[in-house]
Amino acid sequence: MKKFYLILLVTTVIYSSAVAQTTRPILVQDSLKLISAQFKFTEGASVDRQGNVFFTDQPNDHIWKYDTNGKLSLFMEKSGRANGTYFDQKGNLIVCADEDNQIWSVDRNKKVKVLFSDFEGKKVNGPNDLWIDAKGGIYFTDPYYQRDYWTRKSSALDGEKVYYLAKGKKTAQIAAAGFERPNGIVGTPDGRFLYIADIKAGVTYRYDINPDASLANRKLVFKQGSDGMTLDNAGNIYITGKGVDVYQPDGEKIGHIDVPEDWCGNICFGGKDRNILFITASKSLYMIKTNMKGVE
Repeated sequence: MKKFYLILLVTTVIYSSAVAQTTRPILVQDSLKLISAQFKFTEGASVDRQGNVFFTDQPNDHIWKYDTNGKLSLFMEKSGRANGTYFDQKGNLIVCADEDNQIWSVDRNKKVKVLFSDFEGKKVNGPNDLWIDAKGGIYFTDPYYQRDYWTRKSSALDGEKVYYLAKGKKTAQIAAAGFERPNGIVGTPDGRFLYIADIKAGVTYRYDINPDASLANRKLVFKQGSDGMTLDNAGNIYITGKGVDVYQPDGEKIGHIDVPEDWCGNICFGGKDRNILFITASKSLYMIKTNMKGVE
């Protein structure tokens, strides 16, 4: 197998400052493993409570599952052109259903419930990525990417924003604006901060999350955008695009994973111990073992 190296300056591993005054290697190996390359374009990686990883093949309108025993299987056809996904506390797969610009909830039996359909009577641009807070509320990014399966040719809204859909509500509220093209999004497990990547502007911001779910104190964390995002238990931020880059919470870049594909769409930690990093990359799904654990 060809090896791909994770680089920190001139070294071949990334180190984390999770433990004071010590350095701990993030990777326990320096190579990626290709799981499968049978897809058209992979996206939307997320993990359930058991550590099984789900991801989307958007052009083919499928959701796939890679379980903790290493079995790959088709979970759902006719997925609403699913893009970003995330599991709620009840084990439902929450899906950015890009075909009709909706948010879906898909239960274990693949029964679909539409959670969100429009904003102030208008279709949103296209829900892309999402994160769910401890209250069950959904933050989702809404960039405009023209799809060949849409009949419309332009946005019905003014700008590309981030929305918040409170649990049990059909109406979303604007959570954040002032982006060129918001895309990747992830929150910290303590519910204090939300990271939002503006992929077109090439920047990633951190917001404080207020008790009422509103966002405040936008701060530029690093000058790089992202398609998908995840965090580890040291607070490091993993972002996707041309490979995978890793940043500390203070914005210092600590490494890069070179992935042999044109584009990496999304990322999550999975496996029984949540220590395996899964990367959806163009036509493929990859995995790499780490010395960290995911928190989503």
